[in-house]
Order: sequence, then C-alpha cells, then structure tokens
Amino acid sequence: MSNLLEVNDLTKTFDVKDGKLKALDGISLKLGKGETLGLVGESGCGKSTLARTLLMLEKPDAGTVRFDGTDPFALRGKQLLAWRRRVQMVFQDPYGSLNSRMTAGQIIAEPWKTHKHMYANSRDRAARVRELLHLVGLRPSDADRYPQEFSGGQRQRLGIARALALQPDVIICDEPVSALDLSVQAQVLNLLNDLQRQLQVSYVFISHDLSVVRHVADRVAVMYLGRVVEQGPTEAVFERPKHPYTAALMSAAPKLHQADRGERILLKGEIPSPLNPPSGCRFRTRCWKATDICASAAPPLVQDPESKDHGAECHHPMESPRQLALA
Repeated sequence: MSNLLEVNDLTKTFDVKDGKLKALDGISLKLGKGETLGLVGESGCGKSTLARTLLMLEKPDAGTVRFDGTDPFALRGKQLLAWRRRVQMVFQDPYGSLNSRMTAGQIIAEPWKTHKHMYANSRDRAARVRELLHLVGLRPSDADRYPQEFSGGQRQRLGIARALALQPDVIICDEPVSALDLSVQAQVLNLLNDLQRQLQVSYVFISHDLSVVRHVADRVAVMYLGRVVEQGPTEAVFERPKHPYTAALMSAAPKLHQADRGERILLKGEIPSPLNPPSGCRFRTRCWKATDICASAAPPLVQDPESKDHGAECHHPMESPRQLALA
C-alpha cells in the first residue's frame, strides 16, 4: 500500500509562562490510502497538537509532512486552497461543533462557499446535500432542520456529512464517539467503516478507548509525552505489545471474557511535566523495568520479529504479552 501521508521527525514547541513546552518531539508516522491509523495515549501526550499540525492549524518547528508527495506547508494561494479540501475533521463534541443558527443543509453546504468550483449553482448544491444526508443515514428532508432538533448520534452524522462535503482524502477523527451513548457509538463506528469501504477515505482516529481503536484501526500509534513510543499493525500491537507503556494500557482495557484478562499493570507516579521531561526514556519514571541506561540514553527502536512495521522505542522491551514482572 502506497503512503498517502508521511510524517517524519515532526517537532512542535510552544512558549508558555514557565518555559518551553515541547508538545511533539520527533514524531514519525505514515498513513495509506483507505487506511485507518489509530492514535492513542493519555491526555496531554500530544495527540491533538499532532492533529492540528496535520490540518495546518499549527506550523511545526522542524520535521516534514508529505501529503501525496507534496509539502502542504510550502503551498500558497490557489494550491493551498485546493489542498485544504483534501484533509477534513470530525470533532469530538457533536453539539458544540455545529452552528445552532444554521440548518443541516446550510451546515453541509457552507464549505462550498469557499470551494466554489465544486458545485456551481444552488440546484446542484441542494441535490448534493440530499445525497450526503442519505449517505450518512439521515433523511433528505432533514436538510431543513436545525442541529438542536437532532439527537447526539444524528448530530455526529451531520458532522461527518459536512466533513465529506469536499470529498477529502483524509479525515481526522478527534474522539468522534466519546460523547455518545454506547449503542450510538457502535452505529457511528459502523458508518465510518462503511464510508471508508465506499469512498476509500483514510482516517486518523484519535481515541482513549482501546476497544474502539481495535475495532476501526488498521495500524496503531501509541504516544507518550510527545513521542510515538510504539506503532504497528493493530493486532500485533494489541496481542504483542513491545513497550511497557503499551502493555500497561492494554492491561487496563476492559475484557469481556475472564480468560482474556491478564494481570493488571499498575503504573506508579504521575505523568512528568512536558516542560521538564525525564532524560533518556520519558517513561522511565513510571516503568517497573527501568534501569540506569534508561536515564542516560535515549531508547533504541526495537522491531517485532513476528510482524512487519511493528516497533517500539525501549531499552527493555516486553518479551511476551504476559510478561508482567511488576516491581
């Protein structure tokens, strides 16, 4: 599979009152056409900053972003405008992300005010609005309703229709189901999967819910304090986590069957401040496997011999899925 999106050594630092906060520190990722990349990690690890950077809402300090071989940060004018339609976003809050003063049809059609070439007249736009509403499981007649007249799940479907209006290649989904009831979550996730099969759109799927990520993602990247500490095919990462932090996340995820439940890994201490991250391995202050080398040297990238493109940054990688030698 050819890569539609490639990120290499991306770094982003913010000036804050108490110093410099390095939100992203050498991030490298790839995303293929029609593929879903799951992005997981605790709050504050840099997931949202990465999403904003991919949307060009933030400019990186260093590193490169290549979208279909092109650096979007080098584009200007009409070329930049044409690129912007190719990457869209579905937001976490289906209530706050929609303008309550606009009808569903107006919300979906609003992007065409900027990208005027896509639908030249009002008749074409109205027809496309009806098509998009039907595509996401809403009624064409819903075009005249306001957001407050929809349920939470219906609002998120409306947000997805708006993201699809410009026929994007990549949609960044920032916790798109976390505000929904469980039954509605499943419906929206199935909709996203169906749309991907139909349209070959790619997703960057940000979530705290590992069961959701396992359901939708082809590949997973695990972030901790601004770095991707492990990434690889979804089943490989879930079944054979190499990084102790990944293993701890997996052990905390709810399991349906007793036989699938291993020993819970309880991490000690608080997440270090990104203003002053630990030397060497950033996870070492909470890791039960940490030794002196973890403090003095940055961890190497260790590959999983059983799975292509599955690797973790660790001096002492997990040897098996059940290696829970806790201190």
